[in-house]
Amino acid sequence: MEDSFVVLPPPAASVYKSDSVSDGGGTHLPSSEGGMSAPLQPNNSGFHSTITILKRAFDIATTQTQVEQPLCLECMRVLSDKLDKEVEDVNRDIKEYEACLQRLEGEPRNVLSEADFLKEKLKIEEEERKLEAAIEETERHCAQVTSELKELELKSGRFNDLEERYWHEFNNFQFQLISHQEERDAILAKIEVSQAHLELLKHTNVLNDAFPIWYDGEFGTINNFRLGRLPKIPVEWDEINAAWGQACLLLHTMAQYFRPKFLYRIKIIPMGSYPRIMDSSNNTYELFGPVNLFWSTRYDKAMTLFLSCLKEFAEFANSKDKENNIPLEKCFKLPYKIENDRVENYSITQSFNKQENWTKALKYTLCNLKWALYWFVGNTNFQPLSTTVTSSHDVPASGPLYSRRSAHSKSESRNSSNQ
Repeated sequence: MEDSFVVLPPPAASVYKSDSVSDGGGTHLPSSEGGMSAPLQPNNSGFHSTITILKRAFDIATTQTQVEQPLCLECMRVLSDKLDKEVEDVNRDIKEYEACLQRLEGEPRNVLSEADFLKEKLKIEEEERKLEAAIEETERHCAQVTSELKELELKSGRFNDLEERYWHEFNNFQFQLISHQEERDAILAKIEVSQAHLELLKHTNVLNDAFPIWYDGEFGTINNFRLGRLPKIPVEWDEINAAWGQACLLLHTMAQYFRPKFLYRIKIIPMGSYPRIMDSSNNTYELFGPVNLFWSTRYDKAMTLFLSCLKEFAEFANSKDKENNIPLEKCFKLPYKIENDRVENYSITQSFNKQENWTKALKYTLCNLKWALYWFVGNTNFQPLSTTVTSSHDVPASGPLYSRRSAHSKSESRNSSNQ
């Protein structure tokens, strides 16, 4: 064949016919003889009926299979496999049912008689009534349990409220307790600090701070006032008078504290920088300068009376230690012996005396006064505003405190005197 043509089936050909018609006219198809055929006339009735039938068939298939129709080849293959599997499962069930049916048909059948059937029926009805009664009893019991359960739920709710309120009160109490404990701890800490401060104050005497006795080279000092004069260091009389005033005030304060036990025959009259000394005959002598180096009888007498008063106080202190059963070797005694107007063989008088010896005697006198002050601090609870002790518990033990101070004080006195 010189030319080849594709021959379509009638439905397909009808499709192409409709398309050709819709494009605007007939289409000239070649004939088998090689010529042109007559134009095709449009005829759509068969095509539409076929489409309608196919559409209805697809709807029915979709409804029956629950799968959207039409399907592609791949989906059709998957659906076909699934249906084959379901068919196999159904066939297997059928075989099992048939086997079970054959087994039942092969078993012997016991047919009850009418009387036996009635008995069995009455028996079953009796069991049914019993079960119904049991069910009613169970329902009543269930209703009772439900009622009790509701009551318990109400009680549980009340208990939960009580528990919540309890924990709120408990937390508040804990908070208050912690606050009180912190406040108590703070107060206890303050009390502890105050007690430590009180103990410190109990062992602190105002006279130690008011009358510091030390030395400055060859001079003994009290409150930084030098007592004595040297040829190369002519100390002003105002400073010497101030030093004597401080020394007189200190010895007078200690003597006044122990009255009336201490007789205090020689009275010291502290008057600042112008102190005076009164003897047992009520004669008064001035203990302040300036005085003439060669004619200072009253001044010398005042200094001698001061030494006598200091010696009497030392003897009184020694007797007090003995009353307190302190060992004899630990009883109070002055580090520098006082005899009339001499301190450790140095005369305290100024008339016809070297200034070096006079200054040394005054330095030893201040050392003895400092020693007496340490004994006074260790054996009293001195209060500046009161001359009496309010309680026996306020007075520390005399022996141990005095013994603790003794070694240190004696070494200080020796060191200051040797300068």
